[in-house]
Amino acid sequence: MLKVEEFLTKEEESAIVEAIRMAEKETSGEIRIHIEKTTSKAPFDRALEVFNFLKMDQTELKNGVLIYLAVKDKKFVICGDKGINDRVEVDFWDSTKELMANHFKKGNFKQGLIDGITMAGEQLQKYFPYLENDSNELSNEISKG
Repeated sequence: MLKVEEFLTKEEESAIVEAIRMAEKETSGEIRIHIEKTTSKAPFDRALEVFNFLKMDQTELKNGVLIYLAVKDKKFVICGDKGINDRVEVDFWDSTKELMANHFKKGNFKQGLIDGITMAGEQLQKYFPYLENDSNELSNEISKG
């Protein structure tokens, strides 16, 4: 049985955290990854709980993006806060999720996450460019439940 700690190697986690750091370098937006084994709730509902638990709903410009994974269930969700959701194309999160799912189906979880982070980061940069007084409001580390 897969443990959350075994889902990604330390090297893969480091590469993903670096992708978050690079994506956030040019934006005031915040990107987080949360991985847990399973959920008894609908994945989107659980992702919203995690979004709030991680205080992603408290960013100044409402521009946080969470990529939530329930690894045993083979489910994942991308949640954007109101600020970013109001600006991206209607199908943006679906196209991002599709790109990631193609990698996941091949077992390439690291690249799927990095590509999702990169796509989210590009939209955040477009609508929420980095300003001189911006600060990193949330940790870039992968959270686990």
